[in-house]
Amino acid sequence: MKAKRNSHKPTSIKEDWFTEWTSSSMVSSSSPSPQQEENEKESILRLNDIMLKYPLKVHKRSADQKFKMVLEGDHDPRDEEIIASFRQMLFLDGLLPQEHNDYHTLIRFLRRMNFDLIKAKYSFLEYLKWREDFHVDSITKEFKYEEYKDVKRCYPHGFHGVDRHGRPLYIERIGMVDLNVFLQTTSIDRFVKYHVSEQEKTLKSRFPACSISAEKHIASTTSILDVKNVGVSNFSKPARYLFMEIQKIDSNYYPETLHCLYIINAGPGFRVLWNTLKAFLEPRTLAKIRVLGTNYKNDFIEAIDPSNLPSFFGGNCECLDYGGCLLSDKGPWNNPEIMDMLQEMTDSGDESGASNNKVSESDMDDIVIEDVNDITNPTENREDENKLSSMKLRSLEAVLNESSMIFQKLEVALNDAKLVLQTLAQNIEQLKRSNH
Repeated sequence: MKAKRNSHKPTSIKEDWFTEWTSSSMVSSSSPSPQQEENEKESILRLNDIMLKYPLKVHKRSADQKFKMVLEGDHDPRDEEIIASFRQMLFLDGLLPQEHNDYHTLIRFLRRMNFDLIKAKYSFLEYLKWREDFHVDSITKEFKYEEYKDVKRCYPHGFHGVDRHGRPLYIERIGMVDLNVFLQTTSIDRFVKYHVSEQEKTLKSRFPACSISAEKHIASTTSILDVKNVGVSNFSKPARYLFMEIQKIDSNYYPETLHCLYIINAGPGFRVLWNTLKAFLEPRTLAKIRVLGTNYKNDFIEAIDPSNLPSFFGGNCECLDYGGCLLSDKGPWNNPEIMDMLQEMTDSGDESGASNNKVSESDMDDIVIEDVNDITNPTENREDENKLSSMKLRSLEAVLNESSMIFQKLEVALNDAKLVLQTLAQNIEQLKRSNH
């Protein structure tokens, strides 16, 4: 038996109350009699009752389906095929936890490794191990950063609004960091945990909220790094350690979440430092970075609406009620209506990726069953089988390549062991001769 969508178009909400009203009272086009006027008044009252019964709003299920599609975004068919191979490879090794088995997580690791399945696999496994070792899930639920506001004063940073595409806008004013006060206020370990909790919030709240607000899939940020007065002298040992820790986490465990980074107010001192820092960044990340001097306003206005740009960067926003823009955390993720909607979708199992291969209960309303003999298409079945075989073949090829690499390493190790044994045998022989 095969399922097929019912072609019957259901009556809309508006048609329901209109049909109910018109069926109960038909008004003549000629001059109404007193009785007709009375009937018309009764009909209007009935219409009001019916409109209260059937309010004219978007049907909840339709809205949920719409935003589910927005959160999931468009999938490139070419990516779909390689993700299927990637999933199968991980699944065969028992390395695919359900909570991380979603299109957008897997595609980020594949893109990071230029769609090399073997490299992407090891990168993904490293990510899973790090999450377990670093207790990421516990951090998101239990970690409290009590020194949050004090840290903001000596290290100005934070999310503030969105760019013109709808992406979250993140800002850091590195030139205003007081490292001594920062280290007295918090520890590097606690700040790293705070950073991880913010990254998790971005993935689970900020991106989905921005997607719903913009009505298109959002999965990356636009960032601004203000390096005014920053030079080599600012890059002390604690600063280097913090930079390396944050860079490693972002690059290895949250890849492909940066759309563009603007580094502004870059003077001669920073440009010398930048030549050193570039060596620690991946080419894909470097391609997204623009280093600008003091004439950056036109670039900003092109990418960011002035209402979302702080006044200290030439925008119109000051967030006076919050004590400044970088203390406000302004954005769609603080819109109660949007967050309630996301929570409802999560609670009802409607969130993106919750059931990739299942038919939802709401979809069952529009499904009818027909005899398999009437609709089975042998050509389509053969195409599906060929596609599945192709994906399996790709997965097996990747596993074969991985095995080949391991055997090559073992062969090298075995040859090294042989040389060591030969050298040891020669030394023993020389000792025997010297004793004689």
